[in-house]
Amino acid sequence: MAILLGKKVKIFSLSANEELAAEICESVGIPLSNCEVLRFADGEINVQINETVRGHHVFVIQPTSAPVNDHLMELLIMCDALKRASAKTINLVIPYYGYSRQDRKARSRQPISAKLVADLLQVAGANRIICMDIHAAQIQGFFDIPVDNFMGLPILCNYIMDKHLENIVVVSPDHGGTTRAREFAKVLDTTIAIIDKRRPEPNKAEVMNIIGDVNGKTCILVDDMCDTGGTLAAGAKALLDAGAKEVYAACTHGVLSGNATEKLQNSCLKEMIITNTIKLPEEKKIEKLTILSVGQLLGHGILRILSDEPLSGLFTYSYDKSKRELL
Repeated sequence: MAILLGKKVKIFSLSANEELAAEICESVGIPLSNCEVLRFADGEINVQINETVRGHHVFVIQPTSAPVNDHLMELLIMCDALKRASAKTINLVIPYYGYSRQDRKARSRQPISAKLVADLLQVAGANRIICMDIHAAQIQGFFDIPVDNFMGLPILCNYIMDKHLENIVVVSPDHGGTTRAREFAKVLDTTIAIIDKRRPEPNKAEVMNIIGDVNGKTCILVDDMCDTGGTLAAGAKALLDAGAKEVYAACTHGVLSGNATEKLQNSCLKEMIITNTIKLPEEKKIEKLTILSVGQLLGHGILRILSDEPLSGLFTYSYDKSKRELL
């Protein structure tokens, strides 16, 4: 049994990203607790918790990445098991929140699946949600429990600043990402540009125009996630065609579905920077890909939650070139 700040605490990992869970436990300073994810012959999921959780503050690490439905069901079943085992609080660490792109009705008769997932997690017994760079900020309002939305910006910006790139412009791949690009540009002390695109159907994008000056500049394409890679590959080509010197991309979530890695490797991008919110198989770790860890950030967040400290201090950005860390 681990005692942190006078509280009984346990951290569990389901099957989606055990490596990240191990990093979080190392940062927090407690061992990973033991549970098993089992499957019946017909594919039904079962969870077996192999130690007591009665009266404990429990944190469950599980991004709901592909296969999203399996990972979501594991999380729901784990919540139910913890609730029935008398855990004091159930805190779900969901670094990547699946279904987050279905946050509104864009057309008639469409679901709002992000709200449905929020309802399912609450009914299952969750007391708090911890996620990273959730696709749409309004999803926090879908919950009636606390939602802590961590930012990947400090980690990504530190890496970019360590590269000592010159004549930078931060580029949003669409109008919706302008706020994110502006935050990056504020830290990097530079300007922004916007790619005007249209999306004729899901996972397909067409570049229409570039708003802003990119001629002769080093462009940093910034987004919350990279799924098929089509948007970033097309954006990089459009920026180079507009006179950019070179193009980097920085995204928190490397979803990288299908042949996305092949598409990115063959693209005009100089480097693709992501974090380890989603576990990537070895065959997808291409030469152009750099993966940064969010384990320490999430671990520090857990400690602040347990000590009732504000989380905002984790995202007050100050870069010390001599120490290469957040202050």
